[in-house]
Order: sequence, then C-alpha cells, then structure tokens
Amino acid sequence: MINFIKRFKKQTAIEDMDQVKVLFVCMGNICRSPTAQGVFQSLVNAEGLGGKVIIDSAGLHNFHSGDSPDLRSQSTARKHGVELADLRARQFLSEDFMNFDFLLAMDESNFMGMQRLEPKQPRAQLTMMLEYSNQYMQTEIPDPYYGDDGFERVFDMIRDACIGLLKTIRQQHNF
Repeated sequence: MINFIKRFKKQTAIEDMDQVKVLFVCMGNICRSPTAQGVFQSLVNAEGLGGKVIIDSAGLHNFHSGDSPDLRSQSTARKHGVELADLRARQFLSEDFMNFDFLLAMDESNFMGMQRLEPKQPRAQLTMMLEYSNQYMQTEIPDPYYGDDGFERVFDMIRDACIGLLKTIRQQHNF
C-alpha cells in the first residue's frame, strides 16, 4: 500500500509538470478576471491545449463570491464569441500561490494585496497582466465596473495580454 501511495504521488507530480495552471485576479472577480479567464480559455482551446493549460479566476475580495460575471462584461465578451455566463466569482486565497504557476493581477492594488498573502516559497509567478501585452504601454487594466463605458477597451487589453501570455507559456513549456 505504501509503495502504491508513493507511486501515485510521483505520478501526480509528473502529470502536474505537463500542465500549466493560470489564475487571473482582479478586485471582485466579476469584470476583468472572468473576462481574462474566458478569453484565455478560448485561445487555449483554439490552439488545442485544453488539457495542458488549466485556467481560473478569482477576486482579491469576496464581495461577489458565487456571483456570475457582470452582465456588461458578459455582453462584451459574447460580442467577441466568448461566453462567461457559467463562471462564478471566488475569493483569491494564499493557497493559490501553491496551486498555480502564473498569477496575473489586473492592477497595482490587486498585485500588492496578493503580495501580502504570498508564502515564503511560492510555486506561482506573480505578474501584472499587461506585462504580456504587445500593444498597451500602461501597467494596469482599468476597472470598468463603475461606468458603462470601458468594457470594450478592457476586453481588447485583456485579449492582447492573453495572446502574449499564451505565446510565453508555449515557449516556456514547448506546447
């Protein structure tokens, strides 16, 4: 029995190396991060990498835990062929540093909040989402929640950064 457990643990570790786990994080997990999750999932699926890249999103705060993405985010994403309706908000946890390879913050406030929860030896690499952008020079993706405009621009920023992120992952992991 002990040999089986050791073999199972070793096999699981090897399988994990064949997957890359990505977590997108914003404030409440109803606008930017679920949009990034949906966009990135559609890009990953289009490349046939669905089993190799695991994608999730979370909010630094639990304001909207269990809620669907904002209807304005869903509408904008749907116009671009990305469906978000089945996603549900959840809170970012310190454990996420150990369960993911990439943690992507949408803005500086979220980045700093995530850093406060970072364990001493995290598995995940914490970065700003727009570090992967090819078109946008700013560092933050603005939160469109409090206005009716900006959802289209945020979608474009996220899509551009997701394309760059996927390129990086493909290069790093030979996918």
